Amino acid sequence: MQTQVEKFILSELETEKAISILKEVFSKKLADKLQLTKVEAPLFVETGTGINDDLNGIETPVNVNIKSLPTKKVEIIHSLAKWKRSKIKKLQIEVGEGIYTDMKAIRADENMDDIHSILVDQWDWEKRISPADRNLAYLKETVQLIYQSFIETEKIIIEQYSQIESFLPAAIFFIHSEELLALYPELNSKEREHKITQKHGAVFIIGVGNELSNGEPHDGRAPDYDDWSSETTSGKKGLNGDILIWNPLLQKPIEISSMGIRVSPESLIKQLEISKQQNRIKLAWHQQLINEQLPYTIGGGIGQSRLAMLLLNKKHISEVQCSIWTDEILEENNKSIQIL
Repeated sequence: MQTQVEKFILSELETEKAISILKEVFSKKLADKLQLTKVEAPLFVETGTGINDDLNGIETPVNVNIKSLPTKKVEIIHSLAKWKRSKIKKLQIEVGEGIYTDMKAIRADENMDDIHSILVDQWDWEKRISPADRNLAYLKETVQLIYQSFIETEKIIIEQYSQIESFLPAAIFFIHSEELLALYPELNSKEREHKITQKHGAVFIIGVGNELSNGEPHDGRAPDYDDWSSETTSGKKGLNGDILIWNPLLQKPIEISSMGIRVSPESLIKQLEISKQQNRIKLAWHQQLINEQLPYTIGGGIGQSRLAMLLLNKKHISEVQCSIWTDEILEENNKSIQIL
């Protein structure tokens, strides 16, 4: 008799084919729903321009020495949040339309585990909006469109591979990080995420980066791409958030996307002050934004390997991604495959 885990296993060849189908299907769903055009993306950028993102503010980018550019410092991207905003301006994208790309990055400071790798692969997307769209309702509407893309992709995967069963809930649940803290004041942020995602299956946590009533942010967020400090109509702060989905195989939540309405000139200055990083004001990209030379946008990243491992019922990200792993991870993963 097959176990619950065995029931969902695809062979390595089937897995490769399924990953290809999943990526093709989801890309089209996302592009159609958000009106996005695919563009090419850089692997590295010039150091000191302010274009690269430092995520939580502590990650160090990988530096690259280029023979033909001996006087320039170049680094591997962390994400493309600020680059995409500049690209939308360059392409003269209209309000209501946007871009997406297959992004690959290296985050050498990442701690490897079943859902974390030093290789980051995601659909990085950005959409031009009007100043009037910078509100919570527009953010939620966009999240719902993305989540519907997950639902529709899962349906097609199940049609192709009948041994996989549906588990995504019909709708995503919204909660502000301050409300989540009030629900579980005795828990830390990761434990709160576990509780709320286990209960609802799919959750969007609003307001990631700003200090909560307990004196701590729900999670770290760089000050110069998502707007986490502006007050909404609910009286709470934050026009950004994370999409979390409960993984029934691992029995824990997986963050599939970090996204949000991007900073305005005013919120950029405010957030740099809060994070004590006012020195960034002088960087070229930040000067463009402050001088209102960049469009208003909403955007984010959606993890390709994380979505693949989730919808294909994989126990470890190494089963759907080619990267470098510790000996312990390789040994553990190989054992689990042999047992299954």
